[in-house]
Formats: sequence, C-alpha cells, structure tokens
Amino acid sequence: MIVKPVVDIGKEALHKPQTLEYPDEREAVTDNYRGIHKLDMKTCISCSACQRICPNQTINMVEVNTEKGKKLMPEINLERCLFCALCEEVCPTECLILTKDYDFERFDRREFIKRPEDLK
Repeated sequence: MIVKPVVDIGKEALHKPQTLEYPDEREAVTDNYRGIHKLDMKTCISCSACQRICPNQTINMVEVNTEKGKKLMPEINLERCLFCALCEEVCPTECLILTKDYDFERFDRREFIKRPEDLK
C-alpha cells in the first residue's frame, strides 16, 4: 500500500521540471501566432485604414514628428486588442505587422498603450 506512492514520488522526482526560466527561456510559438505590433514609421502613409477596420477601437491615430514634418500614426492599446490581424491585412504599405513577441507583463496599465515610437 505504501510502496506505490513512494515509487510514484521517486519517478516524479527524476522528471525534468515543466516550468521555464522566463525570460531567459521562452516557450516556442506556432507559425500562426500573433503578438505585439510592429510599425515601420517610414513607410506609413497615415491612411487610417487600420483605425477604421479595428473591431475593438484599439487603434487611435496620433500626431508624431518625423523628418518630413508632422504625421498621423497609429497608437495601439494592447489591453483592448483582439490580435485579429485585420489592421495588418488592410494596411496598403504593409508597415503594420504583428510579431511573435508575447512580452505582456507590466506593472502599470498605461504601459499597454503603445505610441508609434514604441512599436519599432
């Protein structure tokens, strides 16, 4: 009666741990994973297509100073984002893409609002 639990405990003690040492080790993501957005500010044409198609009203166009003057660029609230990739599909210059990055831990909720400069 006592032998089986002791054997089970011995087997489990010999197994490799199931947890990862995050952030040093990261879990592999699938090919179709959609993570944090990336914006190429040089190719953005300020068309606002991403803002109009967003079903959750996650994207706001904000004014940003560039080399060519002021331009409207997308600001993304990751708290509200569904990661549906509609913004990526509708972008005519393909300047807004979803990466495989899943680094979502923050101490302050305001850090989830990503300005265009933060989306590099």
